[in-house]
Order: sequence, then structure tokens, then C-alpha cells
Amino acid sequence: MDWWQAILLGIVQGLTEFLPVSSSGHLMIVKELLGVDAEGFLDFTVLVHLGTVISTLVVFWGVIWKLLRGLFKFRYNDETDYVLKLVVSMIPVAVVGFFFKDSVESLFGENLTVVAVCLTVTAVLLLFSDIASGPRGWVKPNSHRNGISYLQAFVVGIGQAAAVAPGLSRSGTTIATGLMTGVRRERMAEFSFLMVLVPIIGEQLLSVLDGISGEGAFFGGAVSPLCLALGFVSAFLSGLFACKVMVALVKKAKLGWFALYCLAVAILLFIFA
Repeated sequence: MDWWQAILLGIVQGLTEFLPVSSSGHLMIVKELLGVDAEGFLDFTVLVHLGTVISTLVVFWGVIWKLLRGLFKFRYNDETDYVLKLVVSMIPVAVVGFFFKDSVESLFGENLTVVAVCLTVTAVLLLFSDIASGPRGWVKPNSHRNGISYLQAFVVGIGQAAAVAPGLSRSGTTIATGLMTGVRRERMAEFSFLMVLVPIIGEQLLSVLDGISGEGAFFGGAVSPLCLALGFVSAFLSGLFACKVMVALVKKAKLGWFALYCLAVAILLFIFA
């Protein structure tokens, strides 16, 4: 991997992590287009994902700090209610991560046809959620505390757990699932990005520790430390931009435009992959 490829891949990760178009699918597509060697690419992917997670922490630090302060008052207030619902949303992905992660990932591999199929599914979910939650849709926003119920949080968590497949957008799946169950747009964007923090930070830190302990290949592997650092920084900086943009888009814009983009990319993959 060359230094400029690392920067480009980091930017792709940062931009697509928060847009409902699948970062993992786009990393696979761009990797193939650039002819990047697969050896060591998993280590690179781990670090660029960590970069985007840290950018989420920066963007939402005010919200996170408010939640922590309310939580440690040790009473059932709005902040405690919200944190508990975030915990409930993490249950499905925790089950998949602990018991089925390797089995599920082995079903998909790095096949671009699978990416095309999953991008198509993402497009359908986005279109359907736009129609269902629109002015003429049949789903009406709920009035639950903090804008989301425990059941809705769990259902959104199931959507996140299903998004392990490359091409099935995590943010797209969770936001679409939330909108279709009656969560308001402005609440769903924030909830979607906060609910992923603990699972992804845990997963990425475990991967980094594996690399440092010798089970991975972070230092001395196929990808140079310079490329790892450049990928991390570019993913972090582009993630800062994309996270802020995505929150604004979910509140105001139609997700159907992203659906059309996913569908167009899927068609190209079906034709040329």
C-alpha cells in the first residue's frame, strides 16, 4: 500500500462511515479499484474505523458529557433513561459479536457481488423508511421519553447486528429501522451514532491489542506504520466532516437520494464485478 492510497482509503472510510452507503462495502470497492494488496488490509481497516469512532466522540462530546453527568447522579432521570436505552440497543450486536461473529463474517468474505446485493438491500430500506415516515406515510412519530422506547431501541439494535455484511450500511440500517418504528428523525440520527460507540470501540481496541501482542500484524506487517498513521488521520478528519453533515441531512433531507446512489453503485458492481 502506498501513502496516497492510505490517505484516499482513510477519506473513503471517514466519509462513508456516517453516510448510509456502507463504509465496509466502499472500502472493499476502492481497494479493488486501487489494486491494494489484501495482506495487512484488515489491520488497516481496524485503525481507520477507530479513527472515525474518535471523530464521533469529538462531535458528540457535549452530548456524551451531559449523559455521563446525569447518569452519575444515580437517579432515574432523562440521561439515565437514554443511557439504558443505548445499552438495550447494544444487546443484539453483543450477542452476534460474542457468539456468531466469525460464522457470520465467513458467510460473506470479500465478494463484490455480495456487496452489490447488500447495497441493494440498503437502498430498499432507505427508500421504504422515507416513504413510511414521510408526511403521507403510515408511521407517526412517537411520544416516548427521549423520543424512543426500549422496544424501539432493541429493534434498532437488531438492525445494527444485521449490518455485519459488507454493503449493508450500519447507519443506514439503524436510521431506517428507527424511522420505520416511529422514532423522530432528529432523535434517530443522534441515537444511531451514539449506540455504536461502545461496541466499535471495544472491538477496535481488542484488535489493536491483538496486533500489539503479536497476534496481529500492526507493527512490521504488510502495511507500513506510515500508511497506518496516514489512514487513521485522514479517516478521523473526514469523519469529523461527515458526522456533522449526516446529522443535518437526517434531520432535513430525504434518504431516498442515498438510496438511489446505493442502487447505482450496486448496478455497476453487478455489471463489472
